[in-house]
Amino acid sequence: MRLLVVCLGNICRSPMGEGALRARLDDSPLAGSIEVDSAGTGGWHAGEPADRRAIRCAAGHGVDISGLRARQLRRTDFQAFDWILCADEANLRDARALAPAALRERVVLWLPWAGVDDAREVPDPYTGGPAEFEAAWRLVDRAAQATVERLTRPPALGIIDR
Repeated sequence: MRLLVVCLGNICRSPMGEGALRARLDDSPLAGSIEVDSAGTGGWHAGEPADRRAIRCAAGHGVDISGLRARQLRRTDFQAFDWILCADEANLRDARALAPAALRERVVLWLPWAGVDDAREVPDPYTGGPAEFEAAWRLVDRAAQATVERLTRPPALGIIDR
């Protein structure tokens, strides 16, 4: 399985999400079986490392994202990845506009898809400070943990659980 985490510029939320997801997957029964990448709907930062504040925030949680480089979402990503996991509604709208019609159902808001019930979007911390980056980290890490739980859950057997 292949997962792509998407935000606006691929320098804050999506690289933190990629790092958190890789870390959670590495500590799970799924280690080595799921590929993770990230991209941005815009290409302004293509080739650049993640924002230094995102790197510092992730490092504070034991996750190294310093080697990641920003890239823009491409049409080929929709065939290459099983799920396109968007940070917010604007990213979702922009990614779905680029996706072939038959593959749009695989472009989703990451938090609800993963099962994070009390939030829909990961706010963009770019114009904020350390507190905003920490808040974004908490959400992407919860989404990463919930993603692992979703993907390791046994398939439903048709039994209604009340």
